[in-house]
Amino acid sequence: MDDKNQALADFDPPKSKTSRKKNKYAIASSFLASLSSILLGYDIGVMSGAIIYIKKDLHINDVQVEILVGILNLYSLIGSAAAGRTSDWIGRRNTMVVAAVIFFVGALLMGFATNYAFLMFGRFVAGVGVGYALVIAPVYTVEVSPESCRGFLTSFPEVFINGGILLGYVSNVAFSKLPTHLSWRFMLGIGAIPSVLLGLSVLAMPESPRWLVMKGRLHDARTMLKKTSESPEEAESRLRDIKEAAGIPEHCNDDVVQVPKRPKGNNVWKELFISPTPSIKHIVLTGIGIHFFQQASGIDSVVLYSPTIFERAGIKSDHDRLLATVAMGCVKTLFILVATFFLDKVGRRPLLLTSFGGMAISLLLLSAGLTVIDHSNGNLRWAVVLCVTMVSVYVALFSIGAGPIAWVYGSEVFPLRLRATGFSVGVTINRVTSGLISMTFLSLEKAISIEGAFFFYAGIAGMAWLFFFTLMPETQGKTLEETDALFGTFFKWRSTARELKAKKMSEMNNTAQIQMATTDAVAS
Repeated sequence: MDDKNQALADFDPPKSKTSRKKNKYAIASSFLASLSSILLGYDIGVMSGAIIYIKKDLHINDVQVEILVGILNLYSLIGSAAAGRTSDWIGRRNTMVVAAVIFFVGALLMGFATNYAFLMFGRFVAGVGVGYALVIAPVYTVEVSPESCRGFLTSFPEVFINGGILLGYVSNVAFSKLPTHLSWRFMLGIGAIPSVLLGLSVLAMPESPRWLVMKGRLHDARTMLKKTSESPEEAESRLRDIKEAAGIPEHCNDDVVQVPKRPKGNNVWKELFISPTPSIKHIVLTGIGIHFFQQASGIDSVVLYSPTIFERAGIKSDHDRLLATVAMGCVKTLFILVATFFLDKVGRRPLLLTSFGGMAISLLLLSAGLTVIDHSNGNLRWAVVLCVTMVSVYVALFSIGAGPIAWVYGSEVFPLRLRATGFSVGVTINRVTSGLISMTFLSLEKAISIEGAFFFYAGIAGMAWLFFFTLMPETQGKTLEETDALFGTFFKWRSTARELKAKKMSEMNNTAQIQMATTDAVAS
């Protein structure tokens, strides 16, 4: 019996004795890279409170407020568009330094702004820096993450966006007691500090293995992959995939090799949008759709205009409203931390459906509470509590699903050859939608009332739930071949998933029978 068990054990893959250590290395690398996402989060959080004092000090109207608040998302597209080429040229690490320096300059310009035009210029510079950070953090994290904890690590950027939002809220409260002309300048100017910390953290980061391969530095890439993989076999497998994507022949294993120049053209764009296969059509639809619905369901309106929402709910003091936003920020950050531990256990699809379904319900209840308050003569305490609670529930549900999964799912469904372009298109859709939502909220409030605006967002969240329920396959634990087979069947993906599961079980049974037969032969 012992001989038979030993023979069976011979078929098991070797276990890495240093996988725990290597996972810690991958986690540390992803942690440092994701610090760049704090820049976007801080700007979102701090602007929600700073705009109260900017409006008073510079005497600007609601349209100027909307533009000032939301325009950074459109400016960030410039940085996002340049980030890919810049990172291919100077490396992922150095691109993060570029992002930090640009945002540092933008934060100082906003802090020292003397008028609206000067402040808008500072927003432009900071927006370019945010665009760089928004692209480079997820890309770097995907490139260093082992498959076993890919969902956990690729959710880090969203964690740090939430951490930045909370820091922005705290900054609002800290400087709210200063004179009006100083308070908003300190709130915005202090944003230079996170960018300095980001620049310093880059010194401790290794370079991305994919970039090292692109530069022909195979020895350095292999060393990095061994540190961030679960086993030497996984490291070699990842290296083969990257070499194939870079056009390096598999037999080339020198420390430094010449990377063949690949012809430039529109093949990637053609494959994605002009003549895509059914599989690519399905991937583009879900991979870009998730970015659209993440923002179209109103998250930036809630986060950026939360003081306005709390004012309409009956909280009149500026300081009290800012304290309420800090409480909301704490809830949002707490639940994104919870989500990171469930992405690789529960799966993408259940969390996303729970998220959008709950968001739709909480927005409906928020709209109902605001309607009751708007049509009542006195201050209804229960309605105020309902509104504040529903805002917190909404951001919590966003954080467990829609927030992190848009970045995780969008980065893993595209094939390697199309990933960079597909992901950049998703980011563009994300930022444009975010800009439109944040730049139209006050106008929408005037047109259909604030409760009408949130009823509208609830409808979009409900549409998102239906979209993902019918069209979104689960990708957790799937190989690239299985993922490719799932996509392209559109509404019939469930039957395809059942067929793949049955086929996999059949193959496992056949393999087990072969192993048992071989074991019996060895034992005899």
